[in-house]
Amino acid sequence: MSDSQLVQTLVLLGLELSASAGGELERSCWMVVHEYHHGVKPSEYDIREIDEELYLAVLNAARSAQ
Repeated sequence: MSDSQLVQTLVLLGLELSASAGGELERSCWMVVHEYHHGVKPSEYDIREIDEELYLAVLNAARSAQ
């Protein structure tokens, strides 16, 4: 999967999650990138690192898609 395909896939997941979570786009994008990076959904106090560049790419693309 190319980088642009990955970003678009995560954007769609983030937008879907945001719609069901009351519009929390930043948190939703962070959650889908976290799940992609670590293979599991984050727990309530999960502080593991994520790929910041990927997160920002997903967030910016999600904002543009709204």
